[in-house]
Amino acid sequence: MSDAHGLTVQLAKFAAALRSHSIRVGLGDELDAGIALTLVDLLDRQEVHRALRIAFKVPHEAWATFDKLFEEYWGGTVAPQSPVPRPVPFQDHRGPVQWKWDGQRVRIAVAEVEVADAASPAYSAEPLLRQKPFEELSAAELAAMERLAARLALRLATRRSRRLIPARGRGMVDLRRSFRDALATQGELLALARRTRELDEPRLVLLYDTSGSMDVYTRVLLAFALALRRVIKRVEIFAFNTALTRITRLVAPAKISQTLERLAAGVPDWSGGTRIGSCLAQFVDGYLSAMVDHATTVVIVSDGLDLGDAQLLTRCMQALRSRAGRIIWLNPLMGDPRYQPTAAGMSAALPYVDHLAPAHNLESLEGLLRFVK
Repeated sequence: MSDAHGLTVQLAKFAAALRSHSIRVGLGDELDAGIALTLVDLLDRQEVHRALRIAFKVPHEAWATFDKLFEEYWGGTVAPQSPVPRPVPFQDHRGPVQWKWDGQRVRIAVAEVEVADAASPAYSAEPLLRQKPFEELSAAELAAMERLAARLALRLATRRSRRLIPARGRGMVDLRRSFRDALATQGELLALARRTRELDEPRLVLLYDTSGSMDVYTRVLLAFALALRRVIKRVEIFAFNTALTRITRLVAPAKISQTLERLAAGVPDWSGGTRIGSCLAQFVDGYLSAMVDHATTVVIVSDGLDLGDAQLLTRCMQALRSRAGRIIWLNPLMGDPRYQPTAAGMSAALPYVDHLAPAHNLESLEGLLRFVK
């Protein structure tokens, strides 16, 4: 048995002992106690004692009972006779209305679990769908893929940074701030201060190649862009082929099919040729200073098959590199293990790209989570 597992078992036994002596301890309190133990010196018994008493929210009148049980379970003075003491029912004085509400909540929770279990199939095709190339998807699979792309966009939008910030409600117990706050009440801990990881919403500029060579990938990739537009505030979307078109305000994230039809009709030379250099030049001249800074990730989605000026593409990539925090190039052709980035456009852009990654299936798109700031 590992040390961590043994500590968890001991904590569960201790919580059961508290309950058996009419000290009200819930599952959430046990989780808080487990987190608290990761924040203190486990070799310092006084620090562990204080952390557990705070995490379990032990009322003052029960401190003597808590101290006795702490010595039995953590001090080694008396070995507990039973690994899990038999619990004693709580005496709750909240009244029949509150009991009725608690019972209703329990019934709702159980019903939700039963519905979730009934809806869960014994076999899911999702893993296979995530690995299937976009060009091989059927019409039904395309619809399912759009839903998976929306879930991926939500994951990208709700990532947590490593930085911890004060939080209300749920979160990790902040013992230092809890103790500081208790100074104002003569040492009484009226509430536990908590902290959580800050929501790390990215700032994105997406440049999508809508030329003819990208046709088989366009629907799913743009569906992913539309989903990002729905859940991320700071995202700008551009379509390019022989000209650049800003489509951020033209998209309707809830209506993917209609949006794609409108874009196909409104974006010049949709499914035509590709002049990446001249399109990026339009972006650099018209939008670079306003939309891109060191906190921005620029994502270019293209197969790099360029019919334009490679030197112009190089200059534009240099300009992007000078301002962007990160440049990611997603190339669907990289799904073929034989692919080499030797096309003129790809070769010109590659020295200025932070990450060159595939974009031929949903699994490859999930790699974007690792690269975006």
